Amino acid sequence: MTSAAPFPPLTLRNATLDDLVDVLRAQHARKIDVIVPAERLRAVGTHLELVGTEPLVTEDGVTATAGRYLPTAHCDQDIATKLGIPSQYLRRTREEHPRLYEANINGWLQADPHRRFLFRALAGQGRTGVGRALLSNSYKIVDNLDVLMAALAGITDSGVAVQIDGADLTERRMFLRVACEQIQAYAPDLVTGYRSPFSGADAASHPVVFAGFLLANSETGDGAFTITPRLTLQVCRNGMTLNRDVMREVHLGGRMDDGIIRWSPDTLAKSMALVTARARDAVRTFLDVDYVRAKIAELSRQARVEIAEPNQTIAFVATKLSFTKDQQQLILQHFIKGGAITAGGVMHAVTSAAQVLDDAEKAFELESRAVEAMRLAAAL
Repeated sequence: MTSAAPFPPLTLRNATLDDLVDVLRAQHARKIDVIVPAERLRAVGTHLELVGTEPLVTEDGVTATAGRYLPTAHCDQDIATKLGIPSQYLRRTREEHPRLYEANINGWLQADPHRRFLFRALAGQGRTGVGRALLSNSYKIVDNLDVLMAALAGITDSGVAVQIDGADLTERRMFLRVACEQIQAYAPDLVTGYRSPFSGADAASHPVVFAGFLLANSETGDGAFTITPRLTLQVCRNGMTLNRDVMREVHLGGRMDDGIIRWSPDTLAKSMALVTARARDAVRTFLDVDYVRAKIAELSRQARVEIAEPNQTIAFVATKLSFTKDQQQLILQHFIKGGAITAGGVMHAVTSAAQVLDDAEKAFELESRAVEAMRLAAAL
């Protein structure tokens, strides 16, 4: 067995690049990927158990894969989806009736014992492991650590100096916010009347927008590897993601047989070469002053539209974009503090509200809808 070590955290919020790399390396050292038939997978209480699966042999030693794993909430969602069990029902059985949780999962696994899944987990090394995902055996694995290193290599190859504006890690995804302060443009029309809700600084005195992008990846089946352009306001570090220009690489590949997954160095090198190339493409495309100016001009046309009824406008936007009541109230608070009674003010309120959320997934979803929120507000 590999030596015991502190179990790595599964989540990070507003972390440094060094912190993110440390956690990803710790997770990578415990990584288990097994193609398992349903007949070798079963629920025991609130845990999943692999039965009779082969051990994982690496340079660091031998790690047993058979054993029990506690599924994350995301893994439970996978189980529900793959077995056709309503997710809310499965979640309730876990919390209130573990024997019913066990019976439902085992009943559906036994109904098709030869069906195969990719089970992604972290080894417990002397304790219960963590079940991270139950996926199709055609899922193409692209790990967060490999993606991050390859993307950073692409950025370095470009020769452009960038800043890491923060990193997040959740059960579902990894996010890395990249800014390039040397690629900037003035955007007075985009910030008319706006002040930072954090410092009170007047944006008119700092009407600068930095180029950048958001790198995201899921190694648990919750979305493709993507690079999305992102503009950052100097005055408050609000980030505006421009989803229409996203670069995407879907995680799909050939069907895999039973057992431990062993990627050849050549296969991994080809996948990571693509990520590196995409990162270079992103630098060349998104970290460009002409691109930034064009996007500022596009956004500014709607940002200048004045809002007559802020409460009603934000309520309308919240309904259209399925924001929760708490999110709607938070956005309204940031809108008032921001002081810009415009459609742009709505966008800035959404992006600044996203910054203060503790949940990185909710923050990402909120920020990703900010530009659409502005467009809805401008169209009223």
